[in-house]
Amino acid sequence: MKQFFLVLIFIFMPLVFIAAQEGSGTEQPPVFVTDSVQASPVSPVEPFIASPAERDNLVSDSKTDSDRVTSATAPLKNPILERIRLKEQQMNFFQHLIIALIIIAIQALLIRLVWKLFSHFSGKIEKSGKEKIKPFTIKHLKLLSPKQIVYALKILLHMLKYAVTAFQLFITVPMVFSLFPATRKFAETLFGYVFTPLKNIAIDAVKYIPNMITLIIIIVIARYAQRILYFFSRQITNGKLVIPGFYADWANPTFKMLQVLIWAFVIAIGYPYLPGSDSRVFQGVSVFVGIVFSLGSTNAIGNLVAGLVITYMRPFKIGDSVKIEEIIGFVVEKNMMVVRLKTHKNEYVTFPNIKILNTSVINYNTSSDEDADGLILNTEVSFGYATPWQTVHETLINAALATEHVQKKPKPFVLQTGMDDYYVRYQINCYTKEVDKVPFIYTRLYENIQDGFKEAGIDMTSPSYEVSVIKEQTGDK
Repeated sequence: MKQFFLVLIFIFMPLVFIAAQEGSGTEQPPVFVTDSVQASPVSPVEPFIASPAERDNLVSDSKTDSDRVTSATAPLKNPILERIRLKEQQMNFFQHLIIALIIIAIQALLIRLVWKLFSHFSGKIEKSGKEKIKPFTIKHLKLLSPKQIVYALKILLHMLKYAVTAFQLFITVPMVFSLFPATRKFAETLFGYVFTPLKNIAIDAVKYIPNMITLIIIIVIARYAQRILYFFSRQITNGKLVIPGFYADWANPTFKMLQVLIWAFVIAIGYPYLPGSDSRVFQGVSVFVGIVFSLGSTNAIGNLVAGLVITYMRPFKIGDSVKIEEIIGFVVEKNMMVVRLKTHKNEYVTFPNIKILNTSVINYNTSSDEDADGLILNTEVSFGYATPWQTVHETLINAALATEHVQKKPKPFVLQTGMDDYYVRYQINCYTKEVDKVPFIYTRLYENIQDGFKEAGIDMTSPSYEVSVIKEQTGDK
């Protein structure tokens, strides 16, 4: 009830001013007559009990007597009709006052009902919301708990409640003020604050219908073109559609590139049909966004272009073992901006595409394809000239053949890579297609080499010599 009385007082206060304005018109103005004309007394109820014919006679009599009225009585040519008009104004005022009070009472009851409904909804959310509402998560990241969501919903309900109440009050005041001539212009002004913008929006919306239909047609055509390209992309990726000279791993990046071009074409065509596109504000914002994008995206554009070039160069693909700037790892991600490698130590290294384009890339998987012999692993050992080279070759080859994941065919081979002053350098080379197990293969190879030379009774320590100069001491005889 407290809100009801507050609203009633808030809206009833202007009625005091209205009553003062309307009541001032009920006072009987002074009548100035000459000596020859005397105002006949009129009973207050006389105008209401007189018949229409009698009123016409009174009017005609007043018209004949008006010629004898002095200039002071010019504004009131007919006192009887003036009294009738004033009486009708009084009755209209009280009728309008009663209607205004009814409107105020109905709106106050509606406001109270609205507040009760919002309180009911708030209580429902408070009781059952924590059990039924699930936490808000994005990719397993919990952003809002059920308690926080309930609190946010209650705040929104309170805001909506006050917004509805304000709208009801804003509508009630012009409705009440429009009943009285003294405040009718003010009511029209208040109604204009709401309905004029709505009318303008409705008119502009109707005028925008042809442009909207054009935009819808353009977007629908673009969507179907995108679906057709996606269909062909999936067919090429799955190997169901083969285009000579076009690799399967080109399908997805080509589709993404064409998708960007399609929507850029849609924006270029549909820009003139956007609402407000011809306004200076819209054009200024567009120019500002273009300048910011061009100044702040130099490196990004460079990476995009480099990513496009890398895609069609095909230096590697997802899962390949590569070496980039002394970093060896497996390609786990390749997009239009960066390439990420995962090393054998589970380290993730990120390279911008523009950097990859300007450096050399070693792909170990290209040598392990089905039509290739495999990746050649190699390591060097050194022995003195006293050790027969035939024995060294045989021992190194047997150690390589005993290593897991080393191919028997082609057979491992040994290269002599140098002959220094005191020892000879030997390089064992062996083939493998298990690129992802290279560190493990090297470990087993080193172990087998050590075991092989130990069994052969050959010391793997390279000879070294130190030349010392001894100076003779000579004494005086």
